[in-house]
Amino acid sequence: MKGKSRIRKIKSRHWLVISIASLVLIGVIWTITTASLIWAYTDEESSRQSDAAIILGAAVEGDNPSPVFRERIEHAILLYRQGTISHLLFTGGSGSAGERAEAEVGRDYAVAHGVDPADIQMETESRITEENLVNSLSVGKQAGFRTYTIVSDPLHMKRAMKLASGLGMDAVPSPTRTTAYQTWRSQFPFLARETILYMGYMVKGWIDNPQQHGK
Repeated sequence: MKGKSRIRKIKSRHWLVISIASLVLIGVIWTITTASLIWAYTDEESSRQSDAAIILGAAVEGDNPSPVFRERIEHAILLYRQGTISHLLFTGGSGSAGERAEAEVGRDYAVAHGVDPADIQMETESRITEENLVNSLSVGKQAGFRTYTIVSDPLHMKRAMKLASGLGMDAVPSPTRTTAYQTWRSQFPFLARETILYMGYMVKGWIDNPQQHGK
């Protein structure tokens, strides 16, 4: 009897090890696949005309946009000058007390570079990408916007578009043509962060709508 019990324990441990190893392998494959999809999506760009460009917020340095935010603003201004979009919608609140809202800094930069203030809308309360889009949708509805072009860094674009789709937005991507994340040393942490956040959003979707994902 002792021999059989010992065999059962060994088998149980064996299957436990296999199960854990399988889960780890699945996690690794999922992570690599997600990162690859995010990387591949950086080339996705639409030339469709939209009512407004939503410029996703980024850090500011006093009254000046950070290099990352400046790239996004300048790309949106280019679209505006080309006639691809007719309005700019800046997003982003204050990073800390006493600091100017990202959207305000973005607006001032755009006006200083020739954009008509009448063609600019803002939301100044958001802190994360999902809030950027939720608040933009509210502002856009009041302004009569129906279609949007989302402007952000290439590696940020897939998650932003996934969030926009979840909100039912009629939106297309337009990643910045240049980016502050030019070296692999700077790109890798950004890609890793986006991969984790994208996977987290997917898990949240599965939890919130298990029946939909089970179809």
